[in-house]
Amino acid sequence: MAPTSPSARTDSSLSAGIGRIPVMAAGPVVDDDRFPASCAVGESVRVWANAFREGHDAMGVQLVLRDPEGGTTRRTLESANPGLDLWETRIRPDAPGHWSFSVEAFADPYATWAHVAEVKIPAGIDEDLVIAEGQQVLTRVLAEIEDGERPAEDAPVVRAALASLGTTSLSPAARVAPALAEDLRRVLTERPLREGVTVHGPHELIVHRRLALVGSWYEFFPRSVGARFSEGRWIGGTLRSAAGELDRVAAMGFDVAYLTPIHPIGETFRKGRNNTLDPRPGDPGSPYAIGSADGGHEAIHPDLGTMEDFEAFVGRARELGLEVALDIALQCSPDHPWVREHPEWFVVRPDGSIAYAENPPKKYQDIYPLSFDTDYDGLYAAIRDVLEGWVRRGVTLFRVDNPHTKPVRFWQELLAEFDRKHPEVIFLAEAFTRPTMMHTLGKVGFHQSYSYFTWRHTPEELREYLLELAESAPYMRPSFWPTTHDILTPFMSAGGRAAFRLRAILAATLVPTWGIYSGYELVEDVPRPGAEEQIDNEKYEYRPRDFEGALQRGVSLEPLLTQLNLIRREHPALQTLTEIVFHEAEDPQVVVFSKHLDGSQTDSGRADTVLVVSLTRFDAGTASTIHLDLAALDVEAPFEVEDLLTGERFTWDEDPFVILSPTDRPAHVLRVVRTKE
Repeated sequence: MAPTSPSARTDSSLSAGIGRIPVMAAGPVVDDDRFPASCAVGESVRVWANAFREGHDAMGVQLVLRDPEGGTTRRTLESANPGLDLWETRIRPDAPGHWSFSVEAFADPYATWAHVAEVKIPAGIDEDLVIAEGQQVLTRVLAEIEDGERPAEDAPVVRAALASLGTTSLSPAARVAPALAEDLRRVLTERPLREGVTVHGPHELIVHRRLALVGSWYEFFPRSVGARFSEGRWIGGTLRSAAGELDRVAAMGFDVAYLTPIHPIGETFRKGRNNTLDPRPGDPGSPYAIGSADGGHEAIHPDLGTMEDFEAFVGRARELGLEVALDIALQCSPDHPWVREHPEWFVVRPDGSIAYAENPPKKYQDIYPLSFDTDYDGLYAAIRDVLEGWVRRGVTLFRVDNPHTKPVRFWQELLAEFDRKHPEVIFLAEAFTRPTMMHTLGKVGFHQSYSYFTWRHTPEELREYLLELAESAPYMRPSFWPTTHDILTPFMSAGGRAAFRLRAILAATLVPTWGIYSGYELVEDVPRPGAEEQIDNEKYEYRPRDFEGALQRGVSLEPLLTQLNLIRREHPALQTLTEIVFHEAEDPQVVVFSKHLDGSQTDSGRADTVLVVSLTRFDAGTASTIHLDLAALDVEAPFEVEDLLTGERFTWDEDPFVILSPTDRPAHVLRVVRTKE
């Protein structure tokens, strides 16, 4: 058998040692391919490789991208940092599904020869030998054309260069000129002559639909919408009355209407107002104490209506361009049918009682956690079937309550099954927990995660956290919520309206997905003593709100929320997590960051740059100079910016002076005006 030629041989750096042209690492890869990397449709994804070769001869690196249908695209990686042997390119997958990619490093004989010719021919060194080497290289290229390995359209320029090299009546410089000309270089850059090819991969890349990356969520308790106090008792809202809230949510520009649990609520150990153990007649109980004689996770609380009412709610949401997210809390009240039918799904204490949920000093006597250690398969099937039922009724997103209290193995298997059967369904992890658990939930398939933003306030904290999140982008997408129905931080309760405005602006601009809990518009900021949550918490009582009245009185934040969602929708730069650059401010309470996309990273083909200059405290303004990295903004001084919150225009240089006020102007949200406008 004839030996394999160097140009045809392919090594795998993963299976055949280090390979002829070493590729030491490539990405995006998660934990050495233990988990798949992921992104969203249209997202600009950086693909990189750490590759090198011995000596000084030329080499190249290419990406081979395979789409879900098996089609392949090849792209050249550029040398991003020669001193560190770093190569990179960017891709924008255009369809959801399971993609894969490989990185191929190779020796580039033509580029090596071209460099030698450019040095030796002008100096009159080894002219005949250099020309002969050029003929040898281009003859190999021509052979690939004749064998069908490269397109026939390459032939004319290659043949012309070979003919010139063979014309002895010309000077050496004239003979090599066509072989060094731009047209041939372009051909052999796009389709290089390769030898010693080393492959790193394939690596899996799951591409999710766009809403997995970019979206605005609005949370509300449907029982509060339309609730009223009549004749000494409360009458709760219904799914039909809650459907009326969807028009306002859609008008504010939100994408997702997120409902807290809508299931029957247990009577045993029902919590009263403010989490007390002595409910009064008519107290509705916590919707997280799921299950009663009326059913469990598959059922709807009778006070809210019927399954037909729910389907009508979903239908109205779709008419308005909204999707419905349902809160999934995998726990049971003592009255849940599962407690009676499957006691093996719970932890039984030595005294025969079932263990209720605790997070000392907090106690949740009305909630029984599930145990996955006795009948894993049975519990898995029951939970899967519950979720399948809601998907059939139009739910496309699930906000999962406390996923970090369930086995990670369970989530890995369940999310993989839903990825196969319902890839359009998005799961958000409500996991305010330790970093390792939070990151692992992202790795095993959660599309989004609640985040530590709620407790990150200073410029340094925000910078450090956002850079960490950008590094984690191949597997974890954060969702920023200034408050939730469970959390009201001291910052928010102390800062009032100024704090609510400020944190909304930061949440909406720092990351692609953010969320608001109903009542945020009204600056509901009074804490329950001794707890980081609201007093008269909506989890334990009805809370109807007069949004229209607040809007008419000019005290609602609804116009700001609407404006922020419009800005996010119109500016693709704000729809990215990874393209964030922090700039400097002389005042340490000011945070300055920008996001820039060039034309290749946007659907319109136009560059987009947004620059945010914001206070981080609610109790003091500033007059400060900031220092901008103009290269990150892709501009030269002077340049023009437009404030997207006020419509004002300013001419700035690299060191502009800003005046910010927590009450009048907490932040600039600026678009960089392109010179062609």
